[in-house]
Amino acid sequence: MTVNDISGAGALGAGPLLEGKKVLVTGASRGLGFAFAQHIGRSGGAVVLADILEEQVHQAAHQLRAEGIDAHGVGFDMNDPASIKACAQFTQEQLGGLDGLVNNAAMTNSGGKNLEELDIEVWDQVMRINVRGTWLMTRACLPALRQSSTSSIVNLASDTPLWGAPNLMAYVASKGAIIAMTRSMARELGKDNIRVNAVAPGLTLVEATEYVPRERHDLYENQRALQRAQVPEDVSGAAVYLLSDLSRFVTGQVLAVNGGFVMH
Repeated sequence: MTVNDISGAGALGAGPLLEGKKVLVTGASRGLGFAFAQHIGRSGGAVVLADILEEQVHQAAHQLRAEGIDAHGVGFDMNDPASIKACAQFTQEQLGGLDGLVNNAAMTNSGGKNLEELDIEVWDQVMRINVRGTWLMTRACLPALRQSSTSSIVNLASDTPLWGAPNLMAYVASKGAIIAMTRSMARELGKDNIRVNAVAPGLTLVEATEYVPRERHDLYENQRALQRAQVPEDVSGAAVYLLSDLSRFVTGQVLAVNGGFVMH
């Protein structure tokens, strides 16, 4: 294949960035996941919102439909392989295919204890949901993603493994694993023209971080280059970019979105 053969592949049109794209967002009933789904829809994409909070995820999808977005809600459990498969199947049936996957669902509240105090059961649960769940959801979506000409997977990591956040060992380890998995997935799936990248947000003001002590918030806000609180909308643009054809030759990368707390 020559340069001329590929120069027009995935060419960018004048329409919305994600026009016609079909995307699954996990952990989408609220917080970052909902912001991702909303911005995907506003960028022209059709979206399935999936979450263990079944009533809330259906309400979230209804809210997006009221905006004129093609949105569907489904309940699922990242701790249950059968539920993950059913979620992927539902998504493909509702959207008629799949171009993008945002692996956002995760267990976040495992902190407040040092490595000696951390319960084995909590460690195992975080790894099952955050690491195994991301792997299994990706695997379940691959048949549909392979049918798309411009597939993209966005894994939600965190900047915590980039700086070694203390008293958060299970979560930090799980997000470090997500970064490593992203690179391995990118190598394996490149032959199928599937891009795999990770977004590593800083501490963001969402329900899932309400347990975080004020001192940790202050640490981030005082040491960021952009010295203010981080909100979900600060991260959504990165996900839209990685799902879009603007990033058509970007894969295996980690994009830190944290106001310059960590410069990666």
